[in-house]
Amino acid sequence: MDGMAEFVTLETSEDHPGVGTILLNRPPMNALNRQVQVELLAAAEEASTRDDIKAVVVYGGPKVLAAGADIKEMNDMTYAEMSKVAGRLQDGLGAIATIPKPTVAAITGYALGGGLEVVLGADRRIAGDNAKLGVPEVLLGVIPGGGGTQRLARLVGPAKAKDMIFTGRFVGAEEALSIGLVDEVVAPDEVYNAALKWADQFANAASAALAAGKAAVDRGLETDLATGLAIEAQLFAGLFATEDRTIGMNSFVENGPGKAKFTGR
Repeated sequence: MDGMAEFVTLETSEDHPGVGTILLNRPPMNALNRQVQVELLAAAEEASTRDDIKAVVVYGGPKVLAAGADIKEMNDMTYAEMSKVAGRLQDGLGAIATIPKPTVAAITGYALGGGLEVVLGADRRIAGDNAKLGVPEVLLGVIPGGGGTQRLARLVGPAKAKDMIFTGRFVGAEEALSIGLVDEVVAPDEVYNAALKWADQFANAASAALAAGKAAVDRGLETDLATGLAIEAQLFAGLFATEDRTIGMNSFVENGPGKAKFTGR
């Protein structure tokens, strides 16, 4: 990434080829100020366009994912000022949702407010058994404003989302697992490795097919069934223009399933 990025980096390693890690690093609690939001957008855009990155892990380090937006930065803002930038807040905290590749959030410690909103944009969430998740904005006299009301309700259903939004309470890892807020719970020091293991599966996958599958689900959920089916049909047919479709089907006919060597084209 650009050397100007101070708090958010996109990193790769030889041990996990094809996997990029978007790392939040603004000690002590990774408070998500405007600069972090802009850098999140830049990291998501780079992860989206780099051909060497096939899947993405979002991580805040071993102690905390992010404890929320930077309230000091918002404290003196007027309605007129916030009304101009609220959309930008949603864009920054929702940046992960724009990546057309498999994404997984590795959640250690707290993922609160804007921190939870960031990970709600991922395709999968893996949490340490000591993690605490929540949207405590009501305790500040506001509501989640970075996509939280919409993505949380779509993920866990309206009743559970309203309970979390109304009370502002923290949800522990086991409850988060039981309501579908997270998908896997592991020991705290295994969170990042578990996320890398999940992402590693896609290092040699058919990238265009993954992107199409993700788009079909995400865009289909925004509309009615008939329109969703039309979206699926268009994306499905479009894959017949890719090299990987030819490679995959030829390999299946000649060698059976699971042996194709995809090119990403």
